[in-house]
Amino acid sequence: MSYGRFAEIYDQLMEEVPYQDWVSFTQSSIRSTGAKVNRILDLGAGTGEISIRLAKEGYSVTGVDLSEDMLAVANRKSTEQKASVEWIKQDITSLDIPIRYDMVISYCDVINYITDEQQIQKTFQLAYDAVKPGGLFLFDVHSTGYIDGYLSGQTFGTVTDDISYIWFCDENEEDYSVTHDLTFFVKKDDLYERFDEYHNQRTFPVSTYVAWLQDCGFDVLGIHSDFSQEAGYDEQENDRIFFICKK
Repeated sequence: MSYGRFAEIYDQLMEEVPYQDWVSFTQSSIRSTGAKVNRILDLGAGTGEISIRLAKEGYSVTGVDLSEDMLAVANRKSTEQKASVEWIKQDITSLDIPIRYDMVISYCDVINYITDEQQIQKTFQLAYDAVKPGGLFLFDVHSTGYIDGYLSGQTFGTVTDDISYIWFCDENEEDYSVTHDLTFFVKKDDLYERFDEYHNQRTFPVSTYVAWLQDCGFDVLGIHSDFSQEAGYDEQENDRIFFICKK
């Protein structure tokens, strides 16, 4: 998934996103599993918010993303904040990194942007290959209930002095799948410039993800919901499902 012009305004639109909750969930998972983690690989790092925060916590972090524009923003932010993060431009569905990590993470529903079943399974296998024996793979996805009950068929929008957008979520033919049709109006001097983005997302039942992970060789240690430290989930009631896996 390459974000294009969206990268320029992404952080402004995502100001209310609870990035620190992902960091806290990561650290809690490290403690609860007893894993020894120093080196972390962040798949789909975007503008680097989670990677940078983890680097500030003392971890050695590598952030991977397909979008050169997003990585440019991430690099600028890490430089400004004096956070040491290695940024790599790669497609996570064809990851090719020789180093092995103590932990691989993929957050903010990055996996949902991989809509082909075989590509998801390939990404899981590449994550398995990228982590050391005994290492962890943590990721989240939207629940099936969230896609069908909240996103599908809905329209969202916001208006501010600098940025406005209209966001249509159109149901696709595949189960638990939507297309995000976004139109932005961004203030430039005394005028507003329009641009459009189209993003596809798809999710699957938890049991499907578990089967794919186990096929790769992962042990699924825990399945959580909505940043909860306690294991357990309801696919219809919870919005976001977290997986804690071990090689």
